[in-house]
Amino acid sequence: MSHLSGIPPAKPDAAFSLIASFKADTAEHKADLCPGFYRDNNAQPWVLPSVALAKEQKHADPSLNHEHLPLVGHPEFLLGSQKLIFGETRDLKRVASIQTVSGTGANHMAALFLAANLKPKRVWISNPSWINHTEIWKLVGPDIEQRFYPYYDETHHQVDFEAMAQTLRKEACDGDVIILHACAHNPTGADLTRQQWETVADICKVSSLFAVFDMAYQGFASGDLDQDASAITHFYDRSDLEFAVAQSFSKNFGLYGERVGALHLVVLETETAAKVTPLLTQLSRAEITSCLSYGARIVAKILSSPTLFDQWQQDLVTMSERMKGMRKALHQELQRRSVRGSWEHLLTDIGMFSMTGLTRHQVYELKTKHHIYLLPSGRLS
Repeated sequence: MSHLSGIPPAKPDAAFSLIASFKADTAEHKADLCPGFYRDNNAQPWVLPSVALAKEQKHADPSLNHEHLPLVGHPEFLLGSQKLIFGETRDLKRVASIQTVSGTGANHMAALFLAANLKPKRVWISNPSWINHTEIWKLVGPDIEQRFYPYYDETHHQVDFEAMAQTLRKEACDGDVIILHACAHNPTGADLTRQQWETVADICKVSSLFAVFDMAYQGFASGDLDQDASAITHFYDRSDLEFAVAQSFSKNFGLYGERVGALHLVVLETETAAKVTPLLTQLSRAEITSCLSYGARIVAKILSSPTLFDQWQQDLVTMSERMKGMRKALHQELQRRSVRGSWEHLLTDIGMFSMTGLTRHQVYELKTKHHIYLLPSGRLS
């Protein structure tokens, strides 16, 4: 008998199992509204023109090789990723950064580092949130209690900020970690206002919370890089808060399979930042030794070239405006068909996701009867 014969069966991943089911569906007419992947009008992956140009230039570079990156990651990529998040003019000596395996790796590394060094008793996650937030913290900190703060009012299809703020003020404790979606909240598409972000920052200060920003959609959400990062720069400019940013380049560069990401830890003193970076590289060394180089080189090339950067910004506007257009078209069609319910939130939500309000049974019927695939939560991509 195998040593492992008694292991429990693994629970299928909600998103990727549906993607597999969709591919196996032989129906002539079917629609996959589940994954968070940008597609063109023919439902095909879109290689950004800026990325295509950067690839051509890199492939023509005779110095291109396949050597390991430094333990901390690609230096030019890390510098560019910092400036993308925090801006060109801010002093970044309080920031410790490391390249990661996309946004998932950045979230994982943040959890791993904080579990070992901050030693929080609780981590606060929005209800609802990205599926993997709970899985990552369950893996890294099984003894860390997961608490869920109210975020979304399903009746009115908007952020329930009063409930969110009240819960955090009353129940969050000194040293707790709170996960915040920097923009284009997944799965709701409902974001906080500038004033609400200021209140959240105040709560983090008063309650001594350590925020982890999940930044998966900068520029992809609104088409404006600075606007999408405004919550993070507000936290940074206060100079009295410590926090982390888990940064992904999958959506805004279309580099899903290249797994490009970074983790930035913002601390109060430059001396502390200097100590954090070696600890992060130590953790990364034990897991992956060196990050993937190809995607990081592409991103670094685009961020360091004015011509490619301008093209990339045009690409971001192309994607964000197309998503806004699709929202408008869906809203108009639902109105034309007099579909029951309020659908105004389709026009005000940000990014690629919205909540439909459909029940699990309705989602199941859409799949089995009409070959339309959504997550069980009713999230629409």
